[in-house]
Amino acid sequence: MSSTAPSLSRTAWLIVLLLMPVALLNYLDRQMLAAMKYSVMADIPSIGTESNWGFMLGQFKWVYAFLSPIGGYVADRFSRRFVICGSLFVWSAVTWWTGQVTTYTELLWARSLMGISEAFYIPAALALITDYHTGQTRSQAVGLHQMAIYCGVIAGGFGGYVADAPALGWRLAFVACGIFGMVYALPLVFLLRDAPTPDADDDGVTTTPVRAAGELLSDPSFILLVLYFTLPALAGWVVRDWMPAILKEQFGIGQGQAGVAATVYWQVAAIVGAILGGWLADRWMRSNERGRIFVSAIGMALIVPAIFGVGNAGTLGLAIAFLVLFGLGWGFFDCNNMPILSQIVRPHLRATGYGVMNFVSISCGGLADWGFGVLRDRNVPLNVIFSIFAAAAMLSVVLVLLICPRPDLATQEQTP
Repeated sequence: MSSTAPSLSRTAWLIVLLLMPVALLNYLDRQMLAAMKYSVMADIPSIGTESNWGFMLGQFKWVYAFLSPIGGYVADRFSRRFVICGSLFVWSAVTWWTGQVTTYTELLWARSLMGISEAFYIPAALALITDYHTGQTRSQAVGLHQMAIYCGVIAGGFGGYVADAPALGWRLAFVACGIFGMVYALPLVFLLRDAPTPDADDDGVTTTPVRAAGELLSDPSFILLVLYFTLPALAGWVVRDWMPAILKEQFGIGQGQAGVAATVYWQVAAIVGAILGGWLADRWMRSNERGRIFVSAIGMALIVPAIFGVGNAGTLGLAIAFLVLFGLGWGFFDCNNMPILSQIVRPHLRATGYGVMNFVSISCGGLADWGFGVLRDRNVPLNVIFSIFAAAAMLSVVLVLLICPRPDLATQEQTP
């Protein structure tokens, strides 16, 4: 045992490092479209209205959301490694094709196909990380993976500059990212390894989709976690997808500057939050089984005033300051969602559970994207919209504190 433990620990961290480029691409492919909005709309006139743009953003999320539980279930029943690599290859091929579309209908199809392929990645990846990382490093490992997501959003924020450059353009960015992802997927399938786990479920009975859904949805703590995961995401998706356009319109800056201001500062803050929040949660868990819950609640308490402030900021500097506060809280929140889930559901249902969480959260996020576009077309003030988002996030602070970890899973998590 003494010789295998260090080897398993090295493998556990290697898994995280191998997945970080995939996580970066997963969000880079999404975020750069938001930063390139004006170039894409100018190049594809059939998009037409803000509502159509918002519907396109929502379309991706609805497809992604619908397939997430299925992707999670497949990852729980079969190889997480093959699910991850297959997802990466397919969505990268779709990313390449996105650079070729010429009509709004084609763009809708491209984003829908990307939603199908990307839906299989996050549940499988986070489940694989928690398979390898027990309680002492779980939040830190998930936080490191989420840091790569934030880096992808940051890189996507520079998409406006790429789109504005005559020698580059938005299409080249999608083609380049697509090719890189397809190439990286090939060696990854040989480098990743599934964690050594039993072939059967804990009770020796194969978990059917109906049985898995019944077990998850009959757990009050899981329902609370789903709601907690969803409410702040309403604002989170709007910040990711619409903030470049909001800052450009509100403060009269260029598309490139707006894309950077809307992503870089708060994503860097989210990286800090993920590092600090992961370390604090793992440390707090040594003395209290609700340590991760408390750290996540602290993060949400930072998010609430940040959302309200973003909608009421009178200057670009003040808007960025509130975005930084939002990012710090988001890092605390984001690095602990899967670890909290691992305290509620059995290991063989982790990916499925996270898929259900994604289904509800991202479905509502798609509605938020679409609804935001409709409200903007009707000239509803930003401060009214973001005040509603802040109230939803405030409710989520109460919800997370009501979650009760399972004692048997909490005991397993404390085992090195």
